Amino acid sequence: MRSCAVLVATLALVGASHSAEAHFLFARICPAAEGGRVAEVYFSEYAHAGDPRYIAKVAGGKYWLQTVPGEFRPLEMRALSDRLRGRLPVEGSLMVVGQLDYGVLGGSPGPAFLLRHYSKAVAGKSDEINRLAAKGTNVEIVATFEPDRVVMTALLGGKPMPNTLFTTVDVNLSNEEIKGDADGRASFTPPASGVYTVYVRHTDPTSGEHRDKSYKEIREFATLTFPWPLAASGADPEAVQMFEEALATRAVWKDFPGFTAKISGDIEERPFDGTVKVVPDGGVTLELADDDAVQGWVREQLESITMHRAASQHAGSEREKPIVRFADDQADHPLGRLLAFEGGHFATSYRVKDKQITAVNRVLDGKNMTITVLDNDKNAEGASLPHSYTVQYWDAATGKLERSETVQARWARVGNWDLPARHTVTAATENGFSVRSFELREHKLAAPAGK
Repeated sequence: MRSCAVLVATLALVGASHSAEAHFLFARICPAAEGGRVAEVYFSEYAHAGDPRYIAKVAGGKYWLQTVPGEFRPLEMRALSDRLRGRLPVEGSLMVVGQLDYGVLGGSPGPAFLLRHYSKAVAGKSDEINRLAAKGTNVEIVATFEPDRVVMTALLGGKPMPNTLFTTVDVNLSNEEIKGDADGRASFTPPASGVYTVYVRHTDPTSGEHRDKSYKEIREFATLTFPWPLAASGADPEAVQMFEEALATRAVWKDFPGFTAKISGDIEERPFDGTVKVVPDGGVTLELADDDAVQGWVREQLESITMHRAASQHAGSEREKPIVRFADDQADHPLGRLLAFEGGHFATSYRVKDKQITAVNRVLDGKNMTITVLDNDKNAEGASLPHSYTVQYWDAATGKLERSETVQARWARVGNWDLPARHTVTAATENGFSVRSFELREHKLAAPAGK
């Protein structure tokens, strides 16, 4: 199974002479991950990446997003090498709808026909999804989600299409056929958790022309795709264990006494120097030149460093178990399993590989932020210390990449603790490239309390 929820799969039943034979049109609503949440659309034989040969065809479709019942707004889809991608809100229930006139096919020996797809995908809470409106395409599947089943109605021109054959497809392309009743209605109980697509087919004997090609009939496919259960909740014990094992590998400032050090650095060609004091709870006191820009950035960086080291102390049994679950079924992602985090202040998801956190995805002040670990150091105890990582910021509403940073961190072993020694941040924005850096030296541990 793949990383995104496969949403729309429409089988292109065309003649064997056409390379589109047995391809599916897939639309996917992905879980919140790197850069936020997106919808993807592609044309392929399998529930995998798309076929680059058909990207121009897929790009010719129209796509809409519904988050408020009855309000459809155009969804901008950008063409990549093998798929389309559109930006979605990180949170909330929604529907993605598409319409694609693929083109005229056939004609020898059978009749030439116009192949048309109507795609629909939903994700979110069942009560909210059930309130969303039908789009009103010529052929459409309207569904009501119940705790143990999905009740589907096939519509043709807004009216029930009687005795329709519904075909269900999972991400492995296994299928089941369900006969609808006289009201165009059928019930489907998914046999297991996963992502399912249901499609219906209709043939319209109307002839016409499309892009200067004549056709004798229109073959239409309407699809509905959804994850099951529709909205997962609660913790997955295996995911919790994976997350906690990754937390346990991080270097810990256990019984940390605090320290002082000399600091010097450069912020965009403005050098500075002074002293720094870090107290046992991670609080930072600076004595630097009277430069608010320097003071603010250095304090922000040091407080982040100390917070992450101090936070590792709370990975023991006294801390409440995190509510973490697998966000998808892709076990072979290069950065590791995607874990959805429920109830966190900022983080929406993590990736974990080889017992290390490899990515952190957050929503913060209207920005989607992703931290991607490039490599870690190992300290004397074999625990992980960040060595280099990247941070990207996207505008949550538009998906525009606003800033990209690369961070290099170096450490000094003093007593039983790994203390920050050098910190360099290079940043790229539309305004150009900048470098900010500082070094700490002559670290001195504070005397333990009571001594």
